[in-house]
Amino acid sequence: MNVLNERLTLKAGSLALLTAILWGGNSVAIKIGLSGVPPIALAAARFFCGGLAVLTWAMVSKISIRLQPGERRALLFLVTLFIVQIYTLNAGTHFTLAGRSTVFISIYPFFTAFFAHIFIPGDRLSRLKVIGMVLSFVGVATIFGESLAVGRLEHLPGDILVFTSGLLLGARQVYTKRLAQNIDPARILLWQATLSLPIFIVASLLLEDHTSYQLTAEVIGAILYQGIIIAGFCFMVITVLLRKHRASRLGVFGFVTPVFGVVLSNILLGEGISTGLLVSMFLVGIGIAIVNYES
Repeated sequence: MNVLNERLTLKAGSLALLTAILWGGNSVAIKIGLSGVPPIALAAARFFCGGLAVLTWAMVSKISIRLQPGERRALLFLVTLFIVQIYTLNAGTHFTLAGRSTVFISIYPFFTAFFAHIFIPGDRLSRLKVIGMVLSFVGVATIFGESLAVGRLEHLPGDILVFTSGLLLGARQVYTKRLAQNIDPARILLWQATLSLPIFIVASLLLEDHTSYQLTAEVIGAILYQGIIIAGFCFMVITVLLRKHRASRLGVFGFVTPVFGVVLSNILLGEGISTGLLVSMFLVGIGIAIVNYES
């Protein structure tokens, strides 16, 4: 398979950075949404909104949404990976703090780079790339270094679930890049949402209690943020970028996400901010610059 690995331009890098910043609000939005809707139903609502956003994009851009021969099997594997990744993220965030969830999901750039090194020709780990990623990870770890060292055991199940989601997200990024070489990004995202939505709905009806729904303005706003901004805009941008650029270089921008996630968790949910926040932001920035350095 011929895989595009074009040099990351200023425009592409800026878009990747924008999605990373917006993604910082995702765990916070999930936490707010979970206050009124159970985890699986929340995923269904999110990707109903996201699917509508992608469909609108496809219609405006006049992109065919009809599946071509051979695409269905490849998309079914993506959908399976997607469903498990989203469920572990939502369920994990339910059992931990939004700030901690943001930190643990942000481990995905490591797994993106690891899987890209194995499965994508021309996207290999280099010494410089490893150094930059380590610096960024140290920046992420600094945010919650003290709290993780004395972490409460009641948060541990949620932390493990979100960490697992980060691993699966890294794998999904790489698999999406491979699919995007032959399938239009709009078609990938639309069918990802379309095929997963009935599964989320049925699973929610069978497994969750629907007597405690509280659809407040905050909960509805959180659902719309997850659906239109994250599952719609951010998914579309990152999938288009993955089609042309190295997954490992795009993934490293994800280390910016926890910085904004922690700040938003403090402002909107009253969660504490680590005293190492400024140090972490500096390390994250230096790490991104090193990973994307081109001589």
